[in-house]
Amino acid sequence: MNYFRAIFSGFLVWILVSISFYILDQIPFVQNFFWIQCIIVMFGIVFFGILGAKLYYKKVLETHGLFLGIAMSATALILDVLITVPFVEIPNGRSYYSFFSSPVLWLLAAINALSVYFYWKKKTII
Repeated sequence: MNYFRAIFSGFLVWILVSISFYILDQIPFVQNFFWIQCIIVMFGIVFFGILGAKLYYKKVLETHGLFLGIAMSATALILDVLITVPFVEIPNGRSYYSFFSSPVLWLLAAINALSVYFYWKKKTII
């Protein structure tokens, strides 16, 4: 596994998800409906994961897709620990516990990992 490319792909997914939540929080109709925002981002993360996988697999498809998906999700979670929670969640009155106990976070991480896996699977079959 090329760790630099995997971390970069995870960073890209984290940036795109963060931007998506920020933009959705600025739209009047959905800004007060967290579940609507989550559903929109759940669809978006499929494409974000595929984009990250495309960047990673530019040359060779040797790394198993599930391992790459987990590495990308882990990178995003580490960035959440270092950046999202201290600079976004805590100033808004939430905590590490409330952020990491949310099933939405873990569902997004799973969707990302599975999106990368299915992208890899499709590319290796052809």
